[in-house]
Amino acid sequence: MRILGTGSYLPSKVVTNEAIAATLDTTDEWIYAHTGIRSRHVAEEGESTSTMAAKAAEAAMDAAGVTADEIGLIVLATSTPDFAPFPSTACLVQAQLGCTEAGAFDLQAACSGFVYALEQARGFLRFNPGKKALVIGAECLTRILDWTDRSSCILFGDGAGAVVLGDSEMNVNCATTTILGADGKGGRYILRTGGTRESLKENPMTGLPSPAVPSIPRLMLQGHEVFAFAVRKLAKVVEALCERQCITPDALDRVYAHQANRRIIEATARRMKIPLDRFWINLETTANTSSASIPIALDESVRSGELRNGMKIVLAGFGSGLTWGGIYSVWPDF
Repeated sequence: MRILGTGSYLPSKVVTNEAIAATLDTTDEWIYAHTGIRSRHVAEEGESTSTMAAKAAEAAMDAAGVTADEIGLIVLATSTPDFAPFPSTACLVQAQLGCTEAGAFDLQAACSGFVYALEQARGFLRFNPGKKALVIGAECLTRILDWTDRSSCILFGDGAGAVVLGDSEMNVNCATTTILGADGKGGRYILRTGGTRESLKENPMTGLPSPAVPSIPRLMLQGHEVFAFAVRKLAKVVEALCERQCITPDALDRVYAHQANRRIIEATARRMKIPLDRFWINLETTANTSSASIPIALDESVRSGELRNGMKIVLAGFGSGLTWGGIYSVWPDF
């Protein structure tokens, strides 16, 4: 199977480092030096994870020449669904696109989500030949940030990326390799507050639980621990994928790593002894878009002509959970 088309969407509103520095004790120079980020896109009123996902998906379907009734499955990777947690955002996207023949579900593996979602779609297509799968990574992270917390609010942005995966008569490559992993012991390093961990207090009049009080969930992270994990795991995933293919990392034409922090990517390149220009880096203007970062990067590189058929590539994500995942392929075969 292969990727038949790519698409992406970024909100038109842009928030620069200077705008953040106007309200927090920081500067554009400090943010850029520590993250490689200059600006980020922010969803406006009327935009949400589902609307951005649908626009990215429409672009991917148009590029693939695929109609809505040809889509058999929609897998949407997100940590910021429209509703918490149901109905699934994938179902909302299905309705917006008119993919009436498609099953749809959300997948939550944080910043590794798109890699996980691709593997789910590949499994579906193995047993449903002739079908097409729509794989989306979409996030509206700026809605769950504490904009007074300098350590986190500078890092994230909103956006969506998508691919259409399907069979192709041209497909001759069978060398695709996937690695998925997790370590739940590190779950506390990146988390979104809320959920059902805390029991409700009983109503003293009835002895029954009191109704839930709505609260706005917030993203929390421990930056130093996450940085160390990311550098270590990103290099190991790429090296393990190459080892399975009996090649060395310097044989790769391009690495599409999750866009979390430029220093993570630079440290990984040094660790692996491969040129930094082998890594696609776009976070200067997108910031960290979590599960959307890899498909956005893919779409940018395809539309710019940088990603060409036959190139050896790796997609690699790492994030909350802790989770990680990687896929080696010869573009566009998956």
